[in-house]
Amino acid sequence: MTLTDPHRLEPAGPPPHHPVDVFLLFTDADRILLALREGTGYRDGWWNVPSGKLEYHEDAVSGVRRESFEEIGVRFTGDEPRFAGVVHQRNPEGQGRIALVFTAEFDARRHGEPVNREPHKCAELRWSSINDLPSNTVPYTVASIDVWRNSTGLQISGWQ
Repeated sequence: MTLTDPHRLEPAGPPPHHPVDVFLLFTDADRILLALREGTGYRDGWWNVPSGKLEYHEDAVSGVRRESFEEIGVRFTGDEPRFAGVVHQRNPEGQGRIALVFTAEFDARRHGEPVNREPHKCAELRWSSINDLPSNTVPYTVASIDVWRNSTGLQISGWQ
């Protein structure tokens, strides 16, 4: 390590690269919409929330709105969805990621029923009890739900 500032040690090596994801916690009372991953090559057979990576030159709200429409056919307007927090995750392979977590309350009149618009990546959509998530829920997803439920603003996950 090289000392460049008396208050900060800098590790040798390249600077970190953390993809920025946007997560949608789409809730209906005590239920949350989950998607079963399939055909992605990563965590297939595990549940997650509608989510994806920000695209180049895309702001966070536009990104979560785009992903919501692409994955579940829901369009948001006005102040939906609302920002809920950030998760800084390290997956089992050691890669760091940043998730910007957003939430919206389902309203059938405004949103219509969510539909699986990516059957090549998603086997099924399901409303699940937020208090009893499936045991095969992606840990990154669990952390995003925790940051929202606990109103902590920031959740560090997988770095222990």
